Amino acid sequence: MSLKQQNHTEPLQEEQITETVRKWVASVVIGLNCCPFAERELDAGRIRFSTTAGRSEEELLEALQLELNYLSENPAVETTLLVHPLVLQDFFDYNQFLDIADRVLVELNLEGVFQIASFHPDYQFGGTRAEDAENFTNRSPYPMLHLLREESIGRAIASYPDIADVPKRNIALMNSMGSDKLRALLSACHENNTKSTQ
Repeated sequence: MSLKQQNHTEPLQEEQITETVRKWVASVVIGLNCCPFAERELDAGRIRFSTTAGRSEEELLEALQLELNYLSENPAVETTLLVHPLVLQDFFDYNQFLDIADRVLVELNLEGVFQIASFHPDYQFGGTRAEDAENFTNRSPYPMLHLLREESIGRAIASYPDIADVPKRNIALMNSMGSDKLRALLSACHENNTKSTQ
């Protein structure tokens, strides 16, 4: 079920959400060089932006299974950002759900084939305060699950010998920029959006 199938009074539109997430990938993930591989995949059109209108964990699990099946059947697509703006908006609930999402990989015999990374507007690492800038390494405009191919991760690590230093570098960058600037950068992703195609 897509957002287009929702009641017309629903303020969130799939095209606007996709555009917002694209802006985030371009301005934050790529713009701040948080992931050294993202620009190549975005330019090649190998990132799939998928938005679910699910309002329950059950509906999100269905959407997750569909996306995993899609990636399995479409090897030309490198990765999927599964955006779920209407469910798991509370970070604690989202964090609890990640264990369930990982169990789906096991149930579908896809453990070791795909990996699920996590992004949320209120992401908070253990041992940090909510306002700490380093949390913005995993903060996104909407809650989402990032589906990655394990084989591609292995190739990327092999081609980027300093990959282990990327998380530390990202945290240092976020701390140097500060929460206020990063919050403004994230908010700007929502501004002046127009319809876009996936």
